[in-house]
Amino acid sequence: MLRFGPATGPVVVVALPLFEEANRTRAFAVTICRALAKRGVASVLPDLPGQGESLVPTADIKLSDLRAAFASAAGVGAYSFAIRSGALIDIDAKLAGRWHLAQQPGQDLLSELDRLRKIGKRTDFGGNAISDSFLKEISTLSHSDVADAVTTSRPITPLWRRAEPDNDPALAALLADDIADWIASCEG
Repeated sequence: MLRFGPATGPVVVVALPLFEEANRTRAFAVTICRALAKRGVASVLPDLPGQGESLVPTADIKLSDLRAAFASAAGVGAYSFAIRSGALIDIDAKLAGRWHLAQQPGQDLLSELDRLRKIGKRTDFGGNAISDSFLKEISTLSHSDVADAVTTSRPITPLWRRAEPDNDPALAALLADDIADWIASCEG
């Protein structure tokens, strides 16, 4: 788990997108976390099951485990910043608020995974082994399975679509401003 910013005050817990998109957006998320720290807002980037430094293989993850791990990392009263399918993970956490970037509902994630499998002409999904039970969990999700959240209206470059991980420090600074301002308005 990475932590940035002050030891007191509001905390943002980051929910990266699932699977390969997490790899493509991690540096961007860290840049946002560092920018939030400069604005006096702490942030945490947890390693959820099947992500980052987690020892759990992607073939063994369950949506319920991801949600429980995120809720545990968030505790009570934190804020969530979720990218893409990360919006499927923060729904069970007892948060002060949610801020989603390009949220991706379950059916859209399933379509993306199916596209990756077809492109790769393999049995995995862009290098990730994913269980049939996890795919079934995702297939039953609807738009209502993404919690109400603040979203951005800024035009963004979809870093998750690039062939290699990338970053956009200028956009990260703008989004950090938006998130910090939103938290300040929530804290009143």
